[in-house]
Amino acid sequence: MKALVIGSTGATGTELTKQLIEQEEFTEVHVFVRNAPTINHPKLNVHKVDFNEISFWSDQLKGDVLFLAMGTTLKTAGSKEAQYKVDVTYQYETAKAAANNNVPKLILVSSIGANHNSIFFYPKIKGKLEEMVKKLNFKSICILRPPVLDRGEAMMRPSERKTIAFIKRLNKFGLLDSQKPMTTLLLASKMILLATKETTNKIISLEAKEIFSLTN
Repeated sequence: MKALVIGSTGATGTELTKQLIEQEEFTEVHVFVRNAPTINHPKLNVHKVDFNEISFWSDQLKGDVLFLAMGTTLKTAGSKEAQYKVDVTYQYETAKAAANNNVPKLILVSSIGANHNSIFFYPKIKGKLEEMVKKLNFKSICILRPPVLDRGEAMMRPSERKTIAFIKRLNKFGLLDSQKPMTTLLLASKMILLATKETTNKIISLEAKEIFSLTN
């Protein structure tokens, strides 16, 4: 299989790329990035691209599955408009190009609470992207809505560290089990499982509990 990865330098994307190149099912892993990743491997093909000019490299988006794991924060992006461009525009335009190139499967990392009707900005744009990609001509679309992600100490933001510690304390008392933090290692493994698994429905959306329980 040939995998296409968008967002490969982020926490989830980095772990996903590492796992993909170790999987026998995947003979090629193509990552599309602004800055080259630190990973090197014979299977890994790095494409340095400009996401503002997707039409210039859209012909390279050919393979068996497209993974979308790109995302940013409002603080990092600097404005809602800039965050929307990264979280929605770049990912949607890439997905549209891949669908036009007959890539059969899309795996999208969304977010817990994603809803295009939300009054809150982040879940609203995540929900909007979900609705947009559902209209594209993929044979199979898998949307994952993970809870708070445990990115590991090296990549964890201070606010995330506090949130995860708080939720874990509540989890010990049987509270907020539906929001139990998920490691990026586990999320990446579930994405790969969905990529290699036959699905009966064209579109499936998995909440946190369903992602945790997903098996071969």
